[in-house]
Amino acid sequence: MTEATDTARDQAGVTWLTQEAHDRLTAELEHLSGPARAEISQRIGAARAEGDLKENGGYHAAKDEQGKMEARIRQLTQLLRDARVGQPPAADAGVAGPGMVVTVRFADGEQETFLIGSREEAAVTELTVYSAQSPLGLALTGSKPDDSVTYTAPNGKDITVELLKVAPYTS
Repeated sequence: MTEATDTARDQAGVTWLTQEAHDRLTAELEHLSGPARAEISQRIGAARAEGDLKENGGYHAAKDEQGKMEARIRQLTQLLRDARVGQPPAADAGVAGPGMVVTVRFADGEQETFLIGSREEAAVTELTVYSAQSPLGLALTGSKPDDSVTYTAPNGKDITVELLKVAPYTS
């Protein structure tokens, strides 16, 4: 394997974000951690003041929403702490991996272009996004154009694809 291929495989677990996605997620985290948290606390307090909590639908709905919001805050905190902003090192070498747009050809001749990335990038792109941890994402990581790779689909079937093109993702 080449140094670029080794680097791409090492980066398979890294989430690469464009600056735009990083800024959007940072703003979401700031909103959830500040104004949204204060608002949900007020709603819980108001519902609690209504009395009997057993049959208080507003209280239970607000507590449920608070739990989901806190989970999203934890998810965003970890993602932003661990993510890298910019282009992955494989971009310069033309190697498939996280943060790269790839075009593949399946055995039946059908071609597909998609981003190897995260669901956070999926929110801001028209491209289909496959996780770097998906069977296809893992198989392609470290490959160069004209390489063929085989992966096992979730249904247990082995599928071979030829990598046609690799380019860095730009939003």
